[in-house]
Amino acid sequence: MTFFGHILTAMVTPFTKTGDMNFPVAEALAVHLAEHGTDTLVVCGTTGESPTLTWHEEYELFQVVHKAVTKKAKVMAGTGSNSTREAIEATQQAAKLGLDGALLVVPYYNKPPQAGLYEHFRAIATAVPDFPLMLYNVPGRTGRNLEAETVARLAEIDNIVAIKEASGNLDQVSQIRRLTSPNFSIYSGDDSLTLPYLSVGAAGVVSVASHLVGELLQKMVATFSSGQPQVATEIHLQLLPLCKALFATTNPIPIKAALRLQGWQVGSTRLPLSNASDQVTQLLKNTLKDLALL
Repeated sequence: MTFFGHILTAMVTPFTKTGDMNFPVAEALAVHLAEHGTDTLVVCGTTGESPTLTWHEEYELFQVVHKAVTKKAKVMAGTGSNSTREAIEATQQAAKLGLDGALLVVPYYNKPPQAGLYEHFRAIATAVPDFPLMLYNVPGRTGRNLEAETVARLAEIDNIVAIKEASGNLDQVSQIRRLTSPNFSIYSGDDSLTLPYLSVGAAGVVSVASHLVGELLQKMVATFSSGQPQVATEIHLQLLPLCKALFATTNPIPIKAALRLQGWQVGSTRLPLSNASDQVTQLLKNTLKDLALL
């Protein structure tokens, strides 16, 4: 059984003032996260602005982060694509680089039927049979929902070991849990839904907030798992304003702004994403101060 831990951080991609990759800051941030509650770093996912990165940039970032956190945290590469051939090539490259797994988003824009989704993920899994894979369902971005029954079929493939569920549908998560083996890990794709998802059998979260509160998220999962749901609920409610503020506009605009407020030189987002407005920045500043994060 492959287990990526409870708190997986969907890591931002730092840029310089000129918009180039900032590998030294990426290295420092990766180490910081690994030392503050992150079990696995998810590199070049949605929060990492993967749509605006070249594959060459992504492969270099995979290596930088992997080298920085060896023996401290696992590294998962975002290698999904709406082209099956491209996703296969990228996932094979991540496996060759010695990473710990890959995150595969549902193909976006071309809206394949469930049969096409099954064959897409099966083809990738077949191409890297010994490499652990996590499905990523985020219909709000892809335009297509990966249905529970399709997930259950895919979970029967040996190296498809987990799913990041960002549909926001608790019933769907419950149905996935009902239809899959306990060895198949379910992760919340939304920070604010982590605790509800834990209650129906999820293992943890692929988190944005863990850039800031990784250790507190670990405590929430641990207290829930050890039979202290009231303590977990208190942490959940404490963090709820932060979770909402981090999605006050399109992710990763707010988390990059929050990190800059803390002094991290992560740079701006790349176009077509814009910077946080003054209103969002003030909301983040107030929220961080309330949690003693500034």
